[in-house]
Order: sequence, then C-alpha cells, then structure tokens
Amino acid sequence: MNPDTIRSMIEAGMPGAQVVVQGEDGVHFEAQVISDDFKGKLPLARHRLVYATLGDKMGGEIHALALKTLTQDEAAAAGC
Repeated sequence: MNPDTIRSMIEAGMPGAQVVVQGEDGVHFEAQVISDDFKGKLPLARHRLVYATLGDKMGGEIHALALKTLTQDEAAAAGC
C-alpha cells in the first residue's frame, strides 16, 4: 500500500475532500482530511467516515492510520 493509493480511495469515498497522506514504511500512515462532511460530527464519527472509504484495507494492508480530520472552516482557522 502507498500514500497515493490511500489518498485516491479516500477521495473516491468522500468527493470534494482535500486529502494529504504520508507514510514511508508501507503499513503506517498519517492523513489529513478536510471535508465539510465532518460538520457537526465528533472525532470518532469523522474517523469512521474515513475508515469506511478504506474498507477491509484497514487492519490489513494498512496497519495504522493516524488521522487529522477538519471541516473547511476549521482548516482555515488552523491555517491548513
């Protein structure tokens, strides 16, 4: 698994999301996902939305995925 594949999967499952994925060992990754789909959702619900785009890859080909999930407004306020 590579960062570009993960990014593409998240973008396909969350149209309009801005996604950046990093990871150099092929199993541990970090992702920043900016999407207004996160409005009104707690962090756990946001993470579940992202995990759903990755299906059975989570816990298999993707051993770990650290997530930073933000709405457009939150990202702007944070300077992302």
